[in-house]
Amino acid sequence: MDHATPSRAIGDPPTEVILYTRPGCSLCDETRTALDDLLAGRAAGGRSTAIVVERDIESDPDLERAFFAEIPVVEVGGRRLTLATSPARIERLLAEVLDG
Repeated sequence: MDHATPSRAIGDPPTEVILYTRPGCSLCDETRTALDDLLAGRAAGGRSTAIVVERDIESDPDLERAFFAEIPVVEVGGRRLTLATSPARIERLLAEVLDG
C-alpha cells in the first residue's frame, strides 16, 4: 500500500519510510503491518504520511552485515529505529520526523 504525503508541494517526491527486512522474518511482517496501520491512521487524521519502501538485506552484503541482528529496521528522514517491533516507538519516530 502506498501513502502520499498530503502537505507536500506538487512535484515534490513523497517522503519514504525504509523498512529493512529479510525473507521469512515474521517480526518484519508485523512491523510492515504496524507501519501500514500507523500511516493509514495519520492519513485519515489529515497528518503527513509517507510511502513504505522495503529493502531486503539479503540482496546486499553490506546491508546484511549492518542489519542482520537488528531487523526489522525502520528509517525515515535520516533517523533509524532498530529492532522496530513496538508500534508506539514507530509512531513516535514517525511523529518526530513527519510532524517536524
